[in-house]
Amino acid sequence: MNPLDYQPPVEPWLDILYQDKDLLVLNKPAGLLSNPGRDPAMHDSAESRAKELNPYAELVHRLDMDTSGVLLLTLRKKAERALKIQFQERQTRKVYRARVWGCPPELEGEINLPLICDWPNRPLQKVCFETGKPSLTRYRVLKQEGPTSLLELYPLTGRSHQLRVHLLSVGCPILGDRFYASGEALEASSRLLLHALELEVGHPYSGERLLFTAPCPF
Repeated sequence: MNPLDYQPPVEPWLDILYQDKDLLVLNKPAGLLSNPGRDPAMHDSAESRAKELNPYAELVHRLDMDTSGVLLLTLRKKAERALKIQFQERQTRKVYRARVWGCPPELEGEINLPLICDWPNRPLQKVCFETGKPSLTRYRVLKQEGPTSLLELYPLTGRSHQLRVHLLSVGCPILGDRFYASGEALEASSRLLLHALELEVGHPYSGERLLFTAPCPF
């Protein structure tokens, strides 16, 4: 992406879903980076905006720039360490919504395909059975509308572009996906129709399970 083409949305500047002394949960809009890019023109991000509110704000996971939805940051170092361990050990639960072209062969199932960076074409990812990392996505078809379907997605691993590549692999690219869609699927939406709907984590101190939800905009 040409840094000069980066024009993230500014209204609202920060859509805060939840905040306490340890956690800050945002509803990130599509088109905004989760963390600053290397080029100064791409410094504006969910994390840099959060640091204006609290200089100790740190990301514990990321969403693709084109993906909207629940994004979790911490406000204290001990909380950051605890939450990162939860993500690494898959103690979190994530739910996404996506509108795709076509419909998977089964209305409910899983996609279990190893993924790796397509290095000559980075940041694209690809399926590779020789060197790819294990990647698992469960899905459920919520509704079929004409040539498109609305899916609920449950990633059990957190590989880069996992949902986008897994859906492409079953012939169902996400609408508006400028990396992996083409033709009518690409032209069907001006944005990637992928949204992080829910995130459930354990509070870093009390252990209480917390569920954060951002309403799906499509």
